[in-house]
Amino acid sequence: MNIRSLTRGDGVVIGAAVVLFIASFLDLSGYDCPSGVDCSRFSSPNAWDSLGLLMSVFLAGIIGAALVIVGRLSPRKVVGLDLGQFGTAFTVFALWTAFWTIIDVSDAGAGLILGLLGTLVLAAATVAGPLVPALKAPLVGAPKPPQAVQPPYGGQPGQGYGYPGAQQQPYGAQPSQGYGYPGAQTGGQPGQPSQADPAAAQAQAAQAQQSAPQGGAAPAGDFTPFWFAVPVARPLYGEDGAPNPIAELAPGTWYLAVEQRGQGLIAQTQDGRRGVLQDTTGIQRG
Repeated sequence: MNIRSLTRGDGVVIGAAVVLFIASFLDLSGYDCPSGVDCSRFSSPNAWDSLGLLMSVFLAGIIGAALVIVGRLSPRKVVGLDLGQFGTAFTVFALWTAFWTIIDVSDAGAGLILGLLGTLVLAAATVAGPLVPALKAPLVGAPKPPQAVQPPYGGQPGQGYGYPGAQQQPYGAQPSQGYGYPGAQTGGQPGQPSQADPAAAQAQAAQAQQSAPQGGAAPAGDFTPFWFAVPVARPLYGEDGAPNPIAELAPGTWYLAVEQRGQGLIAQTQDGRRGVLQDTTGIQRG
């Protein structure tokens, strides 16, 4: 379970469930005490004194909220449906029952009024949470991305081993004067043309052209690896194109993008797994 996968909408769901739990201990109905009568003997029942109302409004809403949160932390399916979908159905049912119950009561108490407000907020948060951008934002902010590794002594920033923009030179070759480079001197003194005969020069040129793709530097790519975080949980598919995801990227966690793959990215998780992130909309660059 990753607590960073919770959204602001989930925070509203948790708050509404707490309000429902408190409302279950308050009076369900109010009454006027006649003058001259000791009203301390009278007390209004709460939800725990009415099993049907307790189960259909208060506990139904709390159970629905719990299913939504558990489904967010650990996505699972029951009979082909997500736990969050079951939770949403529970919260809507609790709101429906609370609405008609408070209409049927002539003098509603604090417990019913607060229960209706709690189920209203709860149902609205579970339904609108996946749709409203403000509620889809992560509840817990993402940590800072790891600091960049300092280059070795004498190295240029961003030109370390394996850096996408670095051109690897063959061992012993001069910069920009590798074997087969068009400007390389093949003989004679520095600054003087080679004294070899034309036949030998042609043979050396042909050999250089054959060896250039193997010994020369590979062209530098335009892609630079970067850290990113996803706004919502998104699947990571294997590089072999398999339809089943190999991992799930969670909001609030930084991942490393190592390569561009069409409209997607090749991402690396913290445990070293690599895969294709097909949906890159709304990602946050570190």
